[in-house]
Amino acid sequence: MMSIDFSDEEFERVLEEAQRSYRTFGRVRCPYFDDTVNFSQEGFEHLRSKSWNRGRERRDQFLRLKHINRALEIVRLSRTLQGFREGHEWERRHRHGRWEKLLVPVTYSEFVAVLDRRRFKVIVKQQSNNERIFWSLIPYWKGVGDKRAIIDGDPAED
Repeated sequence: MMSIDFSDEEFERVLEEAQRSYRTFGRVRCPYFDDTVNFSQEGFEHLRSKSWNRGRERRDQFLRLKHINRALEIVRLSRTLQGFREGHEWERRHRHGRWEKLLVPVTYSEFVAVLDRRRFKVIVKQQSNNERIFWSLIPYWKGVGDKRAIIDGDPAED
């Protein structure tokens, strides 16, 4: 994986910029769904934590937060779905004055785009209440010399 170095000050600056930008996103129309995707606080928290009470590595957070505006762009432009998964998951919900874990149906939709020679994956989560929320942004590439290369499969044969 690509080595990336940043200071605490750079991390804080990227975090503040991402929070400021993300607050302005709100609901965004996605052409694929012909409906909106909500950029909720839950999605932003998922960029910083893998699950409740389990944070991500700072390097992982830094890359996701640094490119958060790409998520908005990809959702606005996506007309083709690249991946899909349905199932049931345990989710923490606050009900009747206490936290509970409930098994709920969820659907994940995956959109992949190459923007400015960088490949990004955006995950949209559809919850049991049918609301679609932005769930994750995954920037990925692998360095090969001074160039970036796709590492999934063989482009000539796919």
